[in-house]
Amino acid sequence: MSFAVPDSVRPVRDAVHAFMTERVEPSERVLHEGGEAAAATLRELREEAKKEGLWALGHPRELGGGGLPFLDYVYVNEVQGRSEFGQLVLGTFTLQDSLMLHEHASAEQRERYLMPLVRGDISPSFAMTEPDVSSSDPTQIMTTAALDGDEWVINGHKWFTTGASQAAYTTVMCRTEGGQAPPHLAFSMILVPTGTPGYNIVRETPVLGLGGAHCEVRYEDVRVPAGNLLGARGQGFVIAQRRLGPGRIFHCMRWLGQAQRAFDLMCRRLHERTAFSEPLAKKQLMREHVFDSYAEIQAARLLTLHAAEAVDSGGDARVEIGAIKVVGARMLHNVIDRAIQVYGAAGLTPDTPLDRMYRHARAGRIYDGPDEVHIDSVGRRVLGVYAAGGNWEFGLR
Repeated sequence: MSFAVPDSVRPVRDAVHAFMTERVEPSERVLHEGGEAAAATLRELREEAKKEGLWALGHPRELGGGGLPFLDYVYVNEVQGRSEFGQLVLGTFTLQDSLMLHEHASAEQRERYLMPLVRGDISPSFAMTEPDVSSSDPTQIMTTAALDGDEWVINGHKWFTTGASQAAYTTVMCRTEGGQAPPHLAFSMILVPTGTPGYNIVRETPVLGLGGAHCEVRYEDVRVPAGNLLGARGQGFVIAQRRLGPGRIFHCMRWLGQAQRAFDLMCRRLHERTAFSEPLAKKQLMREHVFDSYAEIQAARLLTLHAAEAVDSGGDARVEIGAIKVVGARMLHNVIDRAIQVYGAAGLTPDTPLDRMYRHARAGRIYDGPDEVHIDSVGRRVLGVYAAGGNWEFGLR
């Protein structure tokens, strides 16, 4: 494959890049402050995106989205990721949930949740992580759902349910099958409106000091109709993996956008700042920061595009996805760290976006599976090929 941006994608990618740099990034300070001014700015930006044909580009056209194919959208997602508000402004924050509903939702669920998601009328949330269970072993999830007549009764304790305080509903991963069921066939997904009695938000948990509506939620005899089951009973893990695989690629492409922004800031700073009577750009150690960042960004980008092609081909891309999740998160952290070093004291302040980017980057090594789990999984799968007498081929399989 060619790793260059396809000619057919370049115009929309350029349009998104311009929208991000000219409209969204200059609005970040207001958006961070919250309140009515932030809400009004967000509404204005979203309306502008819709008018310019940049809304929900990755959603299927039959749902009212832009209909970009997966690989084409990957290139767009890269520049959209320059700002943490890119997804919200361009209507792609809901993409993983919309695609999940598009594949598994009933007609009633599609009408109630899917179409409003794509329009941006409502927001979703997803509940898998629990405070008392290691998230790297989701077969230990303790939240349960039991059928009582024509209702599911849900009890449990979740946290890091992102956006729950503003969401219309939460997709809850819970144990629905008895102890005789295989571990990965013991769980189901159930759609729970956030206003349901017993759905109790305990708190919003800041992440490294940043607010982001990561909510801790208790489910106390929450009752929802039996028809709120998403997909087939016992298929929660299958649905979750189909949701998380492409989602990890979307994460990695957005990380590349953030890394590019940090790289731009760093290189401009090297030309603008002087020390000992000459620009920092003339210092050998500063040029090393540029080299290391360039190499890591380019390597992560090629790995990510390769993984995206593997997913698009319909093959088993677990090794490729696991590798980029680790490499991408580390790359982002390293590039932002070097940019902060170049800025010196200013890099530690809100005068640049680097301080927030740095904290978000650190969280990337934990969510959607910590580094250690992906490293172990990739190593185990590659070694398994050799155990069976084969050789690992570094290409599409």
